[in-house]
Amino acid sequence: MAISCNTKHLEVEIYETSEEGHKLSPVLPINKVGDGTKIILLPDNQYQTITGFGGSFTESSASLLNQMGEENRRKIIDAYFGPDGAQYSLTRTHMNSCDFSLSNYSYAPVEGDVQLEHFTIEADKDDIIPMIKKAMMASKDGFKILSSPWTAPPWMKDNKDWRGGKLLPDYYDTWALFFSKYVDAYKAEGIDIWGFTVENEPLGNDNNWESMHFSPAEMTHFVQHFLGPKLEAEGKSHIKILGYDQNREHLKDWVDEMFQSEESSKYYDGTAIHWYASTFEVFPDALRYAHNKAPNKHLIQSEACVDAQIPKWKDDTWYWSKEATDWGWDWAPEKDKHMHPKYVPVFRYARDIIGCLNNWVDGWIDWNMVLDRQGGPNWFKNWCVAPVIVDPTKDEVYFTPLYYTMIHFSRYIRPGAIRIGFENSNRDLQVTAVKNPDGNIAVIILNEHSEAKIFSLVLDENTIPIKIHGKSLQTIVIPNESDKG
Repeated sequence: MAISCNTKHLEVEIYETSEEGHKLSPVLPINKVGDGTKIILLPDNQYQTITGFGGSFTESSASLLNQMGEENRRKIIDAYFGPDGAQYSLTRTHMNSCDFSLSNYSYAPVEGDVQLEHFTIEADKDDIIPMIKKAMMASKDGFKILSSPWTAPPWMKDNKDWRGGKLLPDYYDTWALFFSKYVDAYKAEGIDIWGFTVENEPLGNDNNWESMHFSPAEMTHFVQHFLGPKLEAEGKSHIKILGYDQNREHLKDWVDEMFQSEESSKYYDGTAIHWYASTFEVFPDALRYAHNKAPNKHLIQSEACVDAQIPKWKDDTWYWSKEATDWGWDWAPEKDKHMHPKYVPVFRYARDIIGCLNNWVDGWIDWNMVLDRQGGPNWFKNWCVAPVIVDPTKDEVYFTPLYYTMIHFSRYIRPGAIRIGFENSNRDLQVTAVKNPDGNIAVIILNEHSEAKIFSLVLDENTIPIKIHGKSLQTIVIPNESDKG
């Protein structure tokens, strides 16, 4: 139940997740003013329109869901998609297998089948598709699906391998047809695809798991002359095409190529990015550059997770502690090691989402929704952390603090919301704010410090004093004036 207070006609609802143990808990405003810190909302200063927030349907997550008891399966789906849960609105899934699959597989298994007469999504029908359908039934407002290939089948590539290599030009037509066939196959299952990324991590991943390499010029050539025209010719031009789909540190090189001319950018609807280049650097300059290069196109964070880390089971304290490491902790080049210190998982999520929103990103997608206690299953043993961890042998579920962190954004910032301006006089607090389609304003505040902070939230001539506890994340909702009474 929301707790509200009316001071000078500014009514608010406050929800907090904290190291102390709050988990999206309602809290009351306070009666005293603090040290003069003010967060002044500027709703007339408007920026990007929000596409959504969410996580990813992987074979790993879906197979684990299948192993849980019916009650816990329903509990997890409702937690992510139900009206009392995170209300995810933007999701992702993989086309063909990825590292978070149980094995290598392709929808085009027959070598030389250039017309894809043997195309089949049968591999998804036991797990990914049922999980998506359960989510669709639980979701009141629905959600968008962004689909990404990790690789074409080996027979289409120059190295004939699942890992690395490039798509042979002779198969560009076939690979474009593959995307169109995928849309039709999922449509036949009652599932609409909102968009594609052209290739997950086109710079490669050292041949560790499924991958395929594109240069910026090669990807743009494929989109401009093959994928875009194919979707257009088959009445699918409404489906979004996002380029790049890797770390922000190389973003400039890609958007310069993608959006260099009207012809090169015609079929691109935006750019997808990942966060793995650093545990704390948001790369605001790169994000702003990408927005300025294509201000009317999407800029979506398509993948993020606490990577190369085995989850801690039922240990909330770990998620609030500076103990997590990532791939770069062990073997980043010396010049990049400063980008990969130990970090606090909750802070990494919240800080990154706030930083992304404040620099023109319009969607943010987490990686796996569900993993097991090992951080898998993953055929390459590339362990990661998910907001929900399960033990299928005991039919137990653990909602980590990362789950509650995601809700602060996904439930209270709805698709169609517009980011608005603000003034923040306290650099210890990280802030973002939006105006939702229903007129409600949502303000999200992160306090990474151990000490509580008191500030005045100001909208027009109205003020209310609020306390945010140490090491906590807070969402403040200001209801639409027209909804009152």
